[in-house]
Amino acid sequence: MSPNKENYLKTIFELQYDHRKINNKNIADIMGVSAPSVSEMITALSKDGLVEHSPYNEITLTESGRETARTMVKRHRIWEVFLVDKLGYSPLEVHHAADTLEHATNEDLVDRLNRFLDYPKRCPHGSIIPDNCDEANESMVTLATLAPGQSGKVDRVIDNHEFLTYFYELKLNLGDKLTFVRQLPLGGPIEVKVNDDRLIQIGTSAATYIFVDHITDPE
Repeated sequence: MSPNKENYLKTIFELQYDHRKINNKNIADIMGVSAPSVSEMITALSKDGLVEHSPYNEITLTESGRETARTMVKRHRIWEVFLVDKLGYSPLEVHHAADTLEHATNEDLVDRLNRFLDYPKRCPHGSIIPDNCDEANESMVTLATLAPGQSGKVDRVIDNHEFLTYFYELKLNLGDKLTFVRQLPLGGPIEVKVNDDRLIQIGTSAATYIFVDHITDPE
């Protein structure tokens, strides 16, 4: 299977933990590709029996597609842990290096890496590593779905370079407490208080890429 097909399967796998249905636009936004490119690839993956595409433009992984995606996601995230923890890569720059390495990694090598790293449960972006952590532990609530006054701690973020650049420019990190203050009028950005301290604005699309847990209601 081509690395490009594997990357699409990984993206669909990650998107399945969001509340939104998975469609061509979601995939195009995450991968930074055009809508026609997504349509062409989804058609090819459907012919391979790896995805199903409903008449309502909803995309799901088949059992075979999910197994392939899990394998690639596990390899990718283990390489990310290794590159960050052992080679000093930053969480922002690690994605492309891990993406190259995962496609040239066999099961023996990934098993040895996993053992060497003592079976890490999460990647540097907070997502679980399949087989090392129960998938039921994956956070599913996005910052965008909180109500005004609710708070949550940043548990994981979508692994997209453009978004991660934005995330770190806002001086945000995993574990930060974010309190949803309000959404500005006319579909504007979300106003958020960080760690009960500074007030920032986060774009509405970016807020769907931030997953939170330990939700608390207003006092």
